[in-house]
Amino acid sequence: MMKKIALITGANSGIGLATALDLVRTGVTVCLACRNMSKAEAARQQILQAVPTATVELYQLDLASFDSIHQMVAAFKQNHKCLDVLINNAGIAPLNQQFTQDGFELQFGVNYLGAFLLTHLLLPLLEAAVPVSGEARIIHVASIAHMLGQLNEASFCGKTPYSPASAYAQSKLCNLMFNFALARRLPKGVTTQAFHPGGVDSEIWRDLPRLVYLLLRLFLISPERAGIMAVDLAVGSAHKGETGGYYSVQWPRPISRIARDIQKQDWLYDKSCELAGIDGIKAAMYQEMVLS
Repeated sequence: MMKKIALITGANSGIGLATALDLVRTGVTVCLACRNMSKAEAARQQILQAVPTATVELYQLDLASFDSIHQMVAAFKQNHKCLDVLINNAGIAPLNQQFTQDGFELQFGVNYLGAFLLTHLLLPLLEAAVPVSGEARIIHVASIAHMLGQLNEASFCGKTPYSPASAYAQSKLCNLMFNFALARRLPKGVTTQAFHPGGVDSEIWRDLPRLVYLLLRLFLISPERAGIMAVDLAVGSAHKGETGGYYSVQWPRPISRIARDIQKQDWLYDKSCELAGIDGIKAAMYQEMVLS
């Protein structure tokens, strides 16, 4: 049997690295898609030190650049004809307003729109895995912060005054709505799931003042704990065939009314296709969604 292949964004630290370590232990070939290649190489060496027989590949990916996303997918296609698992893990939470290379507010662009584009560009490879492995899975690292999110089209390209918390919440709301919209569009055999990893001690908090971070850290869980759920959703048998689910490492796991709104999901999906310059997938209930 061919080894399964998993691609993880932002995999050089935190949840992504913990997930990669656990996946290689199951025999999966892991591809680390990272912006900083020196950190990615350090992560690869850490994985190989722990699991010398692991197969780990590196790909340069900056989710703040559509060009970088297209280039990464082209490079991946040169090496692989299919993809079994895509884990959209990368995320940022800057305290000041920044922008992507394509002019979008950075949190909206990286946490959501970049992953949106990447998923669609890789979808043909995910579909190609179904005849070989019987399935392909997409996992989104979401957040309970989506409960505070509002859809504000005017803020997609920045807003004055800027609220980093509101921008983060919106990006995670979009992230979760994409999971639900995608579940109604994917062909049979390809599934999508999202999960809230809990408050995780990771580099996403790197821009916080040190004292604030040290206080916050008292309430954070380890990336390894969050990675367990990521691996379970990616290759475990418990959720095989399920799609459109939302799970949580730490309870509770409420879903906001906006996130559940199918009309708003479809509006965001169509708008995102327009912003990313891609053709969308027509909504169709190919599979029964599991809104857990």
